[in-house]
Amino acid sequence: MRILAIEDDPDILGNIASYLGARNYLVDCALDGMQGYALATRNEYDLIVLDLSLPRLDGYELCRRLRTEAQCDTAIIMVTARDTLDERLTGFHAGADDYLIKPFALAELAARVNALLQRPRKRTAARTLQVADLVLDIDTRALSRAGVTLRLPPAPMTVLKILMQESPAVVSRQRLEEALWLDSPPDSDSLRTHIHQLRQVIDKPFNESLLHTVHGVGYQLQGGAGHAD
Repeated sequence: MRILAIEDDPDILGNIASYLGARNYLVDCALDGMQGYALATRNEYDLIVLDLSLPRLDGYELCRRLRTEAQCDTAIIMVTARDTLDERLTGFHAGADDYLIKPFALAELAARVNALLQRPRKRTAARTLQVADLVLDIDTRALSRAGVTLRLPPAPMTVLKILMQESPAVVSRQRLEEALWLDSPPDSDSLRTHIHQLRQVIDKPFNESLLHTVHGVGYQLQGGAGHAD
């Protein structure tokens, strides 16, 4: 079983990794939210131990992004010193499966890990996003418009999925860049290149443009009247 532990305190992180490792779990470690998100989306884990007070990306937002943007259904245990009811409810609403209050005994953490891993994970049903006549199956990544099958490279596909999920809202450049490169975009034109690729595939062959630039803000996917490019 492979576990990802995300905790900004090196001593606590080391104790978690050592204790679970001694019980035959393979444990990967991250010291901040952005590193944790990168590992969680690039690798397959059976469970994530997630601290809430993380630098660069806090635990609530990290959990929410894993559940929505990454469509990750890996079991998540949140660990935190925040023990109010509202804070626990916020954690569960963000997508956590369990909530452990600091300070905690490592034996209790191991027991909760074992209990969650014994619980069968529900496979998420096929999900479809649609904006006007543009349709994306999230699970298979099958994309079509007006019945015509379309193909996109991974990066523009990531951008499209976020735009479709948020449609008709405007999505900021910063959020799209974080989804693609965390907090280290290669250069100022990289996102523009992916947007151009996206337009060439989903808009150019068709009469109506769905992808709109909102100057100074970001991008919007919307059928009918939208912002002019």
